[in-house]
Amino acid sequence: MTLSLREALLAFRRAPMLSALSITTIAFSLFAFGLFGLVALNIRNALRTVEDRVEIRAFVADGTGSEATAAALGDISAFPEAATVRLVTQPQALDRARRELGEFSDVFEEGILPASIEVRLKPGFRDPATVRAVAKRIEVYDFIDDIRFGEEWVEKLHRLRNIATLAGIALGLTFAIVAIIIIGSTIRMAVLARAREIAIMRLVGATNGFIRAPFLIEGFLKGTLGGLLALILAWAALLVINRFVVQAEFFETWMGVAGVLAGACIGLVGSAMSVGRHLKRV
Repeated sequence: MTLSLREALLAFRRAPMLSALSITTIAFSLFAFGLFGLVALNIRNALRTVEDRVEIRAFVADGTGSEATAAALGDISAFPEAATVRLVTQPQALDRARRELGEFSDVFEEGILPASIEVRLKPGFRDPATVRAVAKRIEVYDFIDDIRFGEEWVEKLHRLRNIATLAGIALGLTFAIVAIIIIGSTIRMAVLARAREIAIMRLVGATNGFIRAPFLIEGFLKGTLGGLLALILAWAALLVINRFVVQAEFFETWMGVAGVLAGACIGLVGSAMSVGRHLKRV
């Protein structure tokens, strides 16, 4: 293992420009993906903030007794999807309307707004199908006049999240493939440049595993260095964005570590694919 690591490090010294070029190319490929990841992360955080406002509002008919309302509140609170359930009385609804719509405060009179039961859902239960199902279960109560949950808005929000997720997966796979091809090409050139040396090693009994190990380590190191450089570039880009555009959040620690490990894995896979194919020709 020590010999393989030394050979891999010697490869950097033999072709420093080629090694620097491959690391830089890998870094920029991962950096482009990292920028999209930052955008996706901040969009997801913004959507999560908006999702926290998803609620079901069931309007209670006038004259409904407090016992019936209290029983319904207890039943709805037991729903596995329900995070919070509260009753908004007519005076509370009026005060809130006047506070939030101050310019129309003169329009709101006593008794004009009905009482309502407001239900906020737990994370993971805010997709359109679940919200619709919970609304139908609340709607069965006889004293519920109407029920609203912004169905069209919830569906658009869910669709936007799905599009962002699919776009992130597709772009991530694309850049991963590009990085694998780049690393594979550099490893291929290294294999061909050392063709005579590899032939001599085979003559003295070296196994394919022994010959392959330095190239795999080389690809792993290039992928790791490329991932680290991409992370640094992403951090620098975030500083520029925060200063001149808008305040944004950076990756969590585990995300940064996962990005560097992804670069290392891409380097390892690219090397394995290239060296396995080209050792047969040497």
